Amino acid sequence: MLLPHFSVLPRGRFLFLAIAGLVVAQAMRADADDTRPNVLFIVSDDLNNSLGCYGHPIVKSPNIDRLAARGVRFDRAYCQYPLCGPSRNSMLTGLYPNSTGIHANSLIFRQTIPRHHSLSQAFRLDGYFAGRIGKLYHYNVPKSVGTNGHDDPGSWELELNPAGCDRLEEEPEIFSLRKGSFGGTLSWLASSRPDEDHTDAMLADDAHWVLQRCAKRRDRPFFLAVGFYRPHTPYVAPKKYFEPYPLDQMPLVQGWEEDQKDIPKLGLGSHKKDHELLTDDLRRQAIQAYYASISFMDAQVGRLLDSLDELGLADNTIVVFTSDHGYHMGEHGLWQKMSLFEESARVPLIIAGPGVAKPGSVAKSPVGLIDLYPTLTKACDVPSPENLQGQDLQPMLADPSAKGRGWTISQVKRGGKPPVFGYTIRTPDWRYTQWGDKGANGEELYDHRSDPQELTNLANDSAQAAVIADLKQKIELAIGETFPGSGEIPSVRPGVWAPNLTNP
Repeated sequence: MLLPHFSVLPRGRFLFLAIAGLVVAQAMRADADDTRPNVLFIVSDDLNNSLGCYGHPIVKSPNIDRLAARGVRFDRAYCQYPLCGPSRNSMLTGLYPNSTGIHANSLIFRQTIPRHHSLSQAFRLDGYFAGRIGKLYHYNVPKSVGTNGHDDPGSWELELNPAGCDRLEEEPEIFSLRKGSFGGTLSWLASSRPDEDHTDAMLADDAHWVLQRCAKRRDRPFFLAVGFYRPHTPYVAPKKYFEPYPLDQMPLVQGWEEDQKDIPKLGLGSHKKDHELLTDDLRRQAIQAYYASISFMDAQVGRLLDSLDELGLADNTIVVFTSDHGYHMGEHGLWQKMSLFEESARVPLIIAGPGVAKPGSVAKSPVGLIDLYPTLTKACDVPSPENLQGQDLQPMLADPSAKGRGWTISQVKRGGKPPVFGYTIRTPDWRYTQWGDKGANGEELYDHRSDPQELTNLANDSAQAAVIADLKQKIELAIGETFPGSGEIPSVRPGVWAPNLTNP
């Protein structure tokens, strides 16, 4: 049952009517014995792997850490495109950006593949209640906060879009490298207002109310997606979250000028002119605010986990926590996103709940956000489209040492006439990147066994010729699989991967 939208109503009345509609929809469900797992799908915005459970020495993330202790933490998880819109459309359709046709923001897959079923839509069509709170598809942050953004109404029965002081009151107080710009450039604020006045805290409030209703009606499982806005710029969080991160202890990346010398020009193409305004003091302030925003978001994740426990939903709810892409904080001289380095392409990914055989374990084989769609639908016995391009991660949930496909691929587009695409393939030991057709605009090779920070480009090292030849073959086969097949309606072939795509 599609609930009406009440976006123009006052917040309290909107929430009351939305929850009332949810109860009605659940009451109309005929089968009263659906015991399939619920799904709580949590997505942070612009979050890299600066978390305690990923070994970060400074960032405090006790709630995400306790989720990792209950589930499987994927150590090498990667987005398919390090930009919000393409990444989220890819993750939520189970298709690569070349198959969704989306390589930029402000677009939705209905414009390119309108008959494809999104992840939550597949659940909804099979009897699940599907609700969204906050940002799942692309939003212009912060301007779209409180609206549906570039969302897909067909994916949900319920859409809640609260807006807090960070959107409605604090804009004049926010510092920005570029005056009047907050979402696209570095900007931050240590807010004097309490947690409950901020958008992300309101998202957790709304999620608790929805979960309460779901807990009272167990005859219909739920797929509830909660999309937090932090730590996306502007990095706004209450002052108390800044206090654990003294400015003089914020780490600055050193030696990046030397590091850049062996990187192809397009590999540094995510650089913004604004970043040249950064002084060391401003760098420390930006890092402090980013870390504070992570801790504030982590506190809201903790509230969601507490709600599951309090309402007796934890044992039968699959919890997914991830981000749309990673984020640079000065590595290689870069800030923010849109590179193909580890900091920008890598994301946190934790899956907890039913199907996890060894809580607190770590899966080290490379995986992608594209793998979430087939994993969740199969785990919940929900029919899914035949053209999904990801792999099922359930074998890794049962045995974290399982190898799976053994690699994942990410891409990005650089401007120009014509534009140039970059592709990178990540295996357990290597990252290999091509810019332009077969690397015509540059190549990169990094040995993660000895160089996890990707500081030494080995693409021109003759000693690595055999490795490069092997990875070239793999990346060319993988790139070919990212495109759709022929037909009247854009589609892709089922996930039949070449058998010789094994680890080097």
